[in-house]
Formats: sequence, structure tokens, C-alpha cells
Amino acid sequence: MTLEERVVKKLLQRGYTVTTAESCTGGLLAGRLLNVSGASEVYNEGHITYANAAKEKILGVKHETLEQFGAVSKETAEEMARGAAKAACANVALSTTGIAGPGGGTPEKPVGLIYIGCCIEENVRVKELRLHGTREQNRSDTVEAALQLLHEMLQKE
Repeated sequence: MTLEERVVKKLLQRGYTVTTAESCTGGLLAGRLLNVSGASEVYNEGHITYANAAKEKILGVKHETLEQFGAVSKETAEEMARGAAKAACANVALSTTGIAGPGGGTPEKPVGLIYIGCCIEENVRVKELRLHGTREQNRSDTVEAALQLLHEMLQKE
């Protein structure tokens, strides 16, 4: 059984719905979940919010958060997850934001810096990743880490 199959099974068992708010993964996370037969029972909608304006408008990320911490930050990942859950009326939300590369990095925020947010019924956990692969590998590894984080949080429920 794949990781995404285990996640969907756990969501079904708990009667939870899930949504995604993706920046750097651009829909790959939703795609992994939707590859699972039965995902339509738990997944109603998702959001690709690549631009800061979309993060604010769709997910309710505060302008001040983006100004102070930037789009690639623990704070933004948390607000994205909370906002996605609220926007979709979902029990569970996953968010991804980061610098997939190969460009866009700075000394303070290098290529491969990724934040994943996971919100389950108001309980939010954010995980920081420091990846060193190609753009494609970084995006794929982010999706895998997001699914793993959700699986771990569901196991502890």
C-alpha cells in the first residue's frame, strides 16, 4: 500500500475531509492524493497559490506575515494550512511553500528551503526541509514529506 493510500484510508476511517494549499509543488500534492481510488470521498478542493496575492486572497495569509517573514517561512506555511482548511471547510489541510530551484535562492533562504504545514482540526505542525536536488526532485521530495507528516499526525490522533 502506498503512502497516499494509507493517508486516504486513515482520512476515510476518521470521516475527515482534506484540502491542499500548494505553492512550490504546484498541484503535485493534490495529484498524489487524487491518484488514490476513493479520494473523492475525502478531497473536495485544493488551491495552488503561487503568488503572494493569491495566498492573501484565497487563503487569508496576512499581508504583514508575508512582509515580515516572506512567502517561504514557517509562519506563512502555518497560515496557508489554517486558511486552506477554513476556505474548504475541511478537517485537514496540507500546505507547501519553498524555493524549489534552481534559481530564487538567497544566502538567508537557499534553494531547497521548504516549509510544509499540516493542520488537523486547528492543530498545526510545520516542518522545515533543506533539500539539495533538482527542481523536480525537490518538488517530489516535498510532496513525499507532506504526505509523511500528515500520516504521522493521523497516527497520533
